[in-house]
Amino acid sequence: MVDITDRVKEIKKIVDAGKYFVINRARQYGKTTTLDALEKVLLDDYCVLSLDFQGISGAGFRSEEAFVKAFSRNVIKKAEAAGISSNVVNELKEYITRKEDEAVLDELFSSLNEWCEESSKPIVMIIDEVDSATNNQVFLDFLAQLRLQYLEREKHSDYKTFRSVILAGVTDVKHLKSKIRTEDQHKVNSPFNIAADFNIDMRLPEDGIKEMLDEYNSDHHTDMNTGKIAAKIWEYTNGYPYLVSRICQIIDTRLVPDVFSLCEAWTEYGVEEAVKSLLSETDNPLFESLTGMLINYPELKGKLRNILLRGETLAWLPYDEEQKQLFMYGFIRNNHNTVAVFNRIFEMLLYIHFIGESDKNNDLKQMASEIKSAFVDSDGWLDVPKIMDHFIKEHNRIHKENTEKFLEEEGRERFITYVSAIINGTGTYDIEPQTRDHKRMDLVIHYLGRRYIVELKIWRGDRYNEKGEQQIKEYLDYWNLDTGYMLSFNFNQKKEPGVRRVHVGDKVVFEGMV
Repeated sequence: MVDITDRVKEIKKIVDAGKYFVINRARQYGKTTTLDALEKVLLDDYCVLSLDFQGISGAGFRSEEAFVKAFSRNVIKKAEAAGISSNVVNELKEYITRKEDEAVLDELFSSLNEWCEESSKPIVMIIDEVDSATNNQVFLDFLAQLRLQYLEREKHSDYKTFRSVILAGVTDVKHLKSKIRTEDQHKVNSPFNIAADFNIDMRLPEDGIKEMLDEYNSDHHTDMNTGKIAAKIWEYTNGYPYLVSRICQIIDTRLVPDVFSLCEAWTEYGVEEAVKSLLSETDNPLFESLTGMLINYPELKGKLRNILLRGETLAWLPYDEEQKQLFMYGFIRNNHNTVAVFNRIFEMLLYIHFIGESDKNNDLKQMASEIKSAFVDSDGWLDVPKIMDHFIKEHNRIHKENTEKFLEEEGRERFITYVSAIINGTGTYDIEPQTRDHKRMDLVIHYLGRRYIVELKIWRGDRYNEKGEQQIKEYLDYWNLDTGYMLSFNFNQKKEPGVRRVHVGDKVVFEGMV
């Protein structure tokens, strides 16, 4: 486990200030783990009522009366742990036994406030998985009651109610709007607009991942470079808690001992193999959620496709419903007021998805798949110059009538399609984000522990090409590589297609021309 003590301390400050707030983060983002740790810390100073709305069935939200009964049953289960007095428990039991039309919210809150008055400690209520209720009118009424109690407390300092209320889930209920009863205009606006902003970063920090690996290393004696491995995991995940945990789990339980020894597994290559294994999973709920949302938002899907494969930019629009949904589910982020995919693993998943579902490049997929063994040399490494040479010949043969506009928009996608068919099952690939634009795009191929950098660009003359050579030399220096590759899409009728070898300083660059 990554140590989240500092995060919990920051959240406790909000509780100490008497705030009501919402922790809305994507699925498998560590919300429940954080709440469990927070509850343990709060118990020194507070009574804590910790509930989970997954414990209330759909029937429990059917009406106000059904909700009061279901809520009371859940509170009673926590009565001893939360220190609820017997007389309050008896009142809750009485609500449960009432006829259906006689249990109402204001009485429920009257009993809860009675508990707050009697308690020797301030009371904090935590409700996890509030998403279970967000489509129900009774939930909005419940939030409205919480707001009313909060406002009364703000007006009258001696008014006793919950010291703090924490709601946790994917949906940001602070901005929830109801369309269930359109005639009740007062319920169209947020019923929980008293919630304080919750801006605490819940990603797992790189140094926290390192500390976790240090602890693992001391137990298992792997001799790993924990700083380097933590950086590698962070590079792929951007601190997304589930993905950090899953990569480590795959290395520990799947790669060892079937693929690597313990020491071999905890290397950068081991992390890459874990990522490859993760991306190949067919029943991953998180990935299914992402691809499922793309089906629900086809227009945004097309825009994300153009961002990744064509280097286009999309303005960050905080009130755009499609962007709000993907942001809320943790799939995109705001990158200097433009839309970016949240992390590299999600990007790689989307590349696989976009390339795999497209049938317009089936000719290239088929050709590459049939002869992919020909692109591996005698040492088992990829022969990238040979890949480029075959691609140029096949592409020019099949698509010799293509227009300049077609090549500029589709050319790089076609090469990525060709490469993906060759390395499928053995390697992975991604695009270096800093180079993804209309002019150039660096394709990074990971194959059996080796990295191959292929710069894909539009030919804009010799001077621009020399600049590109220097850029790839700097990139090779950064990754401590000796050889790089450039593939240019040239619209000049007098071009000479093919691959040539050039020296750029102390580096070797194979340059292909389409």
